Amino acid sequence: MTTAAVILAEEETLSTEVGSPWANIGIFLLFVCVTLYFVIRASRNTKTAADFYAGGRGFSGTQNGTAIAGDFLSAASFLGVVGAIAIYGYDGFLYSIGFLVGWLVALLLVAELMRNTGKFTMADVLSFRLKQRPVRIAAAISTLCVCVFYLLPQMSGAGGLVALLIGVDSWIGQSLVIAVVGSLMIVYVFIGGMKGTTWVQIIKATMLILGAGAMTVWVLALSGFNFSALLGDAADRHPAGDAVLEPGMQYGLDFYTQMDFVSLGIALVLGTAALPHVLIRFYTVPTAKDARKSVVFAIVLIGAFYLFTLVLGYGAAALLDQETILSAPGGQNAAAPLLAYELGGTLLLGVIAAVAFATILAVVAGLTITASASFAHDVYGEVIKKGKLDSKGEMRAGRYTVIVVGILAILGGIGAQGQNVAFLVALAFAVAASANLPTILYSLFWRRFTTRGALWSMYGGLSSALLLIFFSPVVWGSEESFFPDVDLALYPLTNPGLVSIPLAFLLGWLGSITSADDEDPVKQAEMEVRSMTGVGAEKPVQH
Repeated sequence: MTTAAVILAEEETLSTEVGSPWANIGIFLLFVCVTLYFVIRASRNTKTAADFYAGGRGFSGTQNGTAIAGDFLSAASFLGVVGAIAIYGYDGFLYSIGFLVGWLVALLLVAELMRNTGKFTMADVLSFRLKQRPVRIAAAISTLCVCVFYLLPQMSGAGGLVALLIGVDSWIGQSLVIAVVGSLMIVYVFIGGMKGTTWVQIIKATMLILGAGAMTVWVLALSGFNFSALLGDAADRHPAGDAVLEPGMQYGLDFYTQMDFVSLGIALVLGTAALPHVLIRFYTVPTAKDARKSVVFAIVLIGAFYLFTLVLGYGAAALLDQETILSAPGGQNAAAPLLAYELGGTLLLGVIAAVAFATILAVVAGLTITASASFAHDVYGEVIKKGKLDSKGEMRAGRYTVIVVGILAILGGIGAQGQNVAFLVALAFAVAASANLPTILYSLFWRRFTTRGALWSMYGGLSSALLLIFFSPVVWGSEESFFPDVDLALYPLTNPGLVSIPLAFLLGWLGSITSADDEDPVKQAEMEVRSMTGVGAEKPVQH
């Protein structure tokens, strides 16, 4: 039995206290102090809406690529994927493949064109040649839904992680932890805006990749740098034996789980290019060349990290008992912290915990600034005030939105406790791919696309994804559901992407071909030239 398992067994209620709580808290507070320093420094230069939402467009491609990696490598990437591989083996690694491959779609179809066409938000692009008011409202609703949906697993992961570090195992204790994390996130974004958020993401990405890389080398060293030996050790210790090395533990059991895998793959690959908090990062660089460089650099960092998760996941399966992982606060999300404690004791656990916490904090900060920009710029500034709101007023509205989104994230995170964060993020990807991607691609590449097509696609994709999730086993009827004792699951799959994404593309096409009037051909031509060449990209969109 491992050291962590012995600690687990000491408490009758399986309360978990891994390492020294005071050491863990000390390292955690050190990280908070360092990042707050950078946020406060950044706040001194945050004076306009462009500073608050786009960091003044002053970041290089390398800096922005690192920040994109920091924004994208979430709690699902570190805690969720490592845990999923430790429990489900090969099937858990499918998350890593999907998350990474999705970046090819972002690089080839979205990054440069979005940056050239837009100003601050996704709605700037979608409404460029369409009717401003209805399209901006639809895009803002979609953005806010995806951001809140994505925030749930981040906040839940934060609660489980910090609870593991300080030995809190009660629902109330973990809820208080989530509230503290959410409050800290509100402070970061409220003060620093995009500049402060970007520096938090850069610091976090550097810490995460270095920390995960060090753990990877350590795990491989224990197996004589023989990955096959590591896989053999994992199979020997895992209750499923050699099955942990083969497909099928999670997604090959029957027809429905196979279809769930297809749905998951579609959602992960297509959802990456439609995540609002990733798209907003393309507007923080000065040129289209820097936008392309950002994505390429991000792909390198993200690809290296997902190779690390493969080693760490099987390392956790080889070095830890399954009961140890599943009985810890946060369940399988605790695999990475427990592995760190097994390898290096309190010190490594504290460092990795700080890295994991930085991961969560940077992502929730990115999501919050995106939600803030969407409401303050698109809804309040462009729709309610009809473009007549000055820069200071827009920043003020953005900061108020940060507080509201933060409170919603805290409440949602409390409700999502105990769910696997990688799985929940996959649902957020499905919602993003359904609500956003069809409209983005149609707007950029189809001249016949109309306002009706955009509204049908966004509202239809969003509502169908949310409806299918609500009537799925995610919410009702299974042991891992939010309501396990009530079975109202009408949709048999756990991921809606297989139905909602094609439906959104169909609705966008159908709405466009049935529109009575064509959109402004001059604006369409301007958008095409601008997206392809970058001419006029620095100028605000004229309404």
